[in-house]
Amino acid sequence: MSDTSTRFRKPSVRRLPLAAPLRLARPSDMWFKPALSVVVATAVPDLVLFAADRLDLVMYTMAGSLCALYGHNLPYARRARAVAGVVVSMVIGMAISLTAASLTGSTAVLIAVGALLAAAQKMLCDATRIGPPGPVIFTFVTSAALFAPQHLGQVPGHLALTLAAGAFAWLVTAGPALLRREGPERRATARALDAAAAHLADPGHRTRHTAAATVHAAWQTLLAAGRPTPVRRDLERLVVHAEAALTAATPGADPAGPDPERLRAWARQTRARGPVPTPPPAPGTHEELFGIDAERAARRGGNRREARRALLRSLAPGSPLLPIGARVLLGCALAGYVSQAVGVGRPYWAIVTAASLYQANVTLSWNRALQRTLGNLLGVLVFAAILPVSRTGPLALIGFCLFFGFAAEALITRNYWLGSVAVTPMALLVLEFGGTHPAGELIGDRVLDTLIGAGVGILAAMLVTNRRAAGRLEKALAATDLARAHAVHALAAPQPTPAALDAAGRRLTGSLVELREADDTAAGEWWQRALPQERVLAAEQAGHRTLAATATRRGSIARAPENGAV
Repeated sequence: MSDTSTRFRKPSVRRLPLAAPLRLARPSDMWFKPALSVVVATAVPDLVLFAADRLDLVMYTMAGSLCALYGHNLPYARRARAVAGVVVSMVIGMAISLTAASLTGSTAVLIAVGALLAAAQKMLCDATRIGPPGPVIFTFVTSAALFAPQHLGQVPGHLALTLAAGAFAWLVTAGPALLRREGPERRATARALDAAAAHLADPGHRTRHTAAATVHAAWQTLLAAGRPTPVRRDLERLVVHAEAALTAATPGADPAGPDPERLRAWARQTRARGPVPTPPPAPGTHEELFGIDAERAARRGGNRREARRALLRSLAPGSPLLPIGARVLLGCALAGYVSQAVGVGRPYWAIVTAASLYQANVTLSWNRALQRTLGNLLGVLVFAAILPVSRTGPLALIGFCLFFGFAAEALITRNYWLGSVAVTPMALLVLEFGGTHPAGELIGDRVLDTLIGAGVGILAAMLVTNRRAAGRLEKALAATDLARAHAVHALAAPQPTPAALDAAGRRLTGSLVELREADDTAAGEWWQRALPQERVLAAEQAGHRTLAATATRRGSIARAPENGAV
């Protein structure tokens, strides 16, 4: 007996794109946050070392300073905890690298340690979902430290420098809370309003998914922000309006639904430094905010325990992250050994190049390999052009490093290759703090390591299969079906409360976001069993219809008292 609803799309070796990965996108709406943070966090330690005439120690302070790149998408309460965790992780990684460097001079052993660290850092960053820039900063710093000349007695002092710079980076990232406490929540809300307006202007599956994911992210940000303040209350009301836009084009929706231009105007005001706009209440706003408070209270206390459980599940046997970790381990180790075999003096560049490629699936890893290769090769040319000027004095060297650090964050959200054009000369200039090196040797090694790391890294991605990506998709499908059944049950109740409908809707939205992410990941993977594409499409369509019915029912309940009063 056959069932056409479960027909599978048979996987094959997929065509890999060439031009699409290199196209430029619009810059992030918050690119200047990490850019300015890393400049401040780097400049102060650099100038202190310059005053002490110890610029040879810049590598150790830079390890802590680069922690300022993390956490800018999180509300300040969570950001403080997340960046503190990043600093601790950086110090632990540096301790392992510096200790290994002081105990052995064997390049083969150091490459193995670097590959193991890169795999562990990749898995931990993916499991905790720390966000950009992900594991590449950890791998860049700890791999470089492996090949820095070191004595065991120097390790505590060097780690103290990393910890001190990391503590200052924590102050830089958490400090803006004193000036604009709800800044991250405002940006998340503005994104939700813009995405909802885009869906109203151009209704479709793609814009609906983007809007649903962005609204879901805004709710998660507001829930994680802490106790509700008057500003956060206004932001919650705005997100309710963005949520209402998801059902504005569905049959049975209120004809006087949200206006896209008004949503965009609210988004502009929310991003600005002035007061948050106070919108008129959307249907069901009071009940939904009551439900949000109930959900916030339920999360309090249990959030960290659940986060620890989720982390352990992500690293347990059977996790889809394990094949990714195996790819990183194999690719970084092979890249380092091939680099050593051809005579490159600094094989950690090959390790870092390979580690930077590994994304959620083979197709995305291929895209990153193209971007990394192009960006590094162009960056080497930039380095060759500015090297003579950078050697005119230590302040010139510091200035160039700060400039390229800022430029990297300003450009990388347009495309990774464009940011790599700035990252490459900065990484090469850091070596100059310890003493000058022959320019031809630096440039030649970097080009060779880039080609070796990219080539060997993508080969490892193709050879190490990730069949668990399909398993994750099956689990996401089951979770979506369960969340939809829960929402249908809430709808079928004789007198459903708006809070219950809202909670069911948020649960279903979260499961749909996870389903789309799991499907995108599995669709770009090679060498796996066939994917249930039609089941995924049917689940998404049914889920969106149920969300629309939930919102419509909630609105009708909210309007009932008004109609009775008239």
